[in-house]
Amino acid sequence: MDAEKTGRQLVKYTFYKLDTAAFLRLPETRQRDAKLDFIATVRGFNRRMLLRSYCLVGLRRDVDFLLWTVAEEVEAFQQLETAIRNSALGPYLTVSRSFLAGTKRSLYDISLPEDGQHDPGEERIRIEPGDSRYLFVYPFIKTRAWYALSHEERQEMITEHIRIGRRYPEIRLNTTYSYGIDDQEFVVAFEGDNLHDFVDLVNDLRFSAASMYTQVDTPMHVAIAMSLPEVMDALGGATVGEVVEEDSAERGDWVPVAAVDELPQDAALCVPYGRQQVALFRTNGHVYALNNRCPHARGPLCEGTLRPTDDGPAVLCPWHEALFSLETGKTLSGPSPRDAETFQVRVEDGMVYIARSAQEKQQHE
Repeated sequence: MDAEKTGRQLVKYTFYKLDTAAFLRLPETRQRDAKLDFIATVRGFNRRMLLRSYCLVGLRRDVDFLLWTVAEEVEAFQQLETAIRNSALGPYLTVSRSFLAGTKRSLYDISLPEDGQHDPGEERIRIEPGDSRYLFVYPFIKTRAWYALSHEERQEMITEHIRIGRRYPEIRLNTTYSYGIDDQEFVVAFEGDNLHDFVDLVNDLRFSAASMYTQVDTPMHVAIAMSLPEVMDALGGATVGEVVEEDSAERGDWVPVAAVDELPQDAALCVPYGRQQVALFRTNGHVYALNNRCPHARGPLCEGTLRPTDDGPAVLCPWHEALFSLETGKTLSGPSPRDAETFQVRVEDGMVYIARSAQEKQQHE
């Protein structure tokens, strides 16, 4: 069954190492041109995938930067890598490590008995990267003995694992699955703003019963969120940050995100917009756009149910049933502490364009 029907996504973590000795011997003009070509090449895939860039310069000797990409089909990853190899920077880059994975529902009950609330990171079939400063990424393999345990025994240990994680609410988990498509079984990616919180979390998890069934959980990577120009400047050599225009989506400007034909009536479509995902809804003869992350627990609104209300069409979050107006983003009912972010929408020549609302754009500036 294809991703469009299941809502599941493919996720790729690609780590690059620059041949610094060779690159820094180039004239500054060639260094600058190579970096600019790389930025333009990667940005050319913004409509094909969600893409985040991170820097590891000075944090590991074997990798310099990371591209975290999320797409609907694996061919997009291959085409991006081919384009990067053909860029002016490509001959000086080596893929030192890469992890391929996909999203799926957890096999376990991921609520805690005392509160009944889900840990959204474990049940996500659509990856929704946040705006945290740091990303912690590593491959993960369970021992064969783990799979020989009964479901009840494994569930008990998973519940303990979740309870420990709840002690660190600022650390957010993204679990993806690699069974049969890469060497590891899972790729674990945590997001957070405090390295010490993550150290303490991992330390506590070492004392959990489930840790006895860990076969592999290295290499571990700490990556710092940066824009592509910032990553390029961190590599050394000629700087480009001051001459590269900010990406149009990052500025909040109008960007074509989908063909109207891709969005059936009374349906939703998740599209990338800069560093975030936006849920498009087509109903009542209009197209609406909301930030795909529910403000309550980051539930994927594109998987929600459309509902008619006195305030016009609305969407019901699939996780905890917060109800949001498609037109204003206002929380109509449910547990959300904030309204959903809305985007401006226009349709021209069969294409859907979106832009950040004037208020949100001002807040991002």
